[in-house]
Amino acid sequence: QVWLVESGGGLVQPGGSLRLSCASSDLNLDTYSVSWFRQAPGKEREGVSCIPPDVRGTTYADSVKGRFAISRDNAENTVYLQMNSLKPEDTAVYFCAADRAHYCSNDASHMDYWGKGTLVTVSS
Repeated sequence: QVWLVESGGGLVQPGGSLRLSCASSDLNLDTYSVSWFRQAPGKEREGVSCIPPDVRGTTYADSVKGRFAISRDNAENTVYLQMNSLKPEDTAVYFCAADRAHYCSNDASHMDYWGKGTLVTVSS
């Protein structure tokens, strides 16, 4: 069963933007903390950003602060990750994950549900 579906990945030039979406037809995402993780080739999975149900306590990795913005649209049951000023080092598969906890743990082992990921490639 596919709990979460990511979309919006693709190839973009350095300095460009992409918006990733994380949607679910099975989970009411407004009751979960939703996180974005990424995994680059040969590297470990790392937390990128997280938004709790009440949207306070939103977190970002230092590497993306000021460039990425996470948001949620409860009417669409979707969480977005707006990525601006993209750099080649942002290249990775991006995963969204949902946690029943009403706070951002930024710990992949805490996540209850995962998507299959979407590839983001930043290259000229």
